[in-house]
Amino acid sequence: MKYLDYKSYTGSIEYNKEDDLLYGKVLGIQGLISYKGKTGMQLESDFIEAIDNYLLDCKENGIIAEKPFKGSFNVRISAYLHQKAALLAMEDKMSLNNFVAESIRERIFREIGS
Repeated sequence: MKYLDYKSYTGSIEYNKEDDLLYGKVLGIQGLISYKGKTGMQLESDFIEAIDNYLLDCKENGIIAEKPFKGSFNVRISAYLHQKAALLAMEDKMSLNNFVAESIRERIFREIGS
């Protein structure tokens, strides 16, 4: 497992050799939610507790919890790649957005073997 997942939140898994400690942070949000543990089970438990505490704090304070990976992001590429992608999308009678999404989907499926 490369990441921890819970309630649509994804967390990193890192190792600090000097402290012999696993640690991580929630990915895809602006705020910092971190967790740690001596074992994988402790790390996962602290991750789940950190997410639950974050969601509870947001609810108690009337704050909308950040949603990770909203499905929208800006991409900066060269003008050349932009042009080629737009032309290929037009040839396939699809929007540039759908072309980019399909390209990403193909790469991910190739990576995970599905």
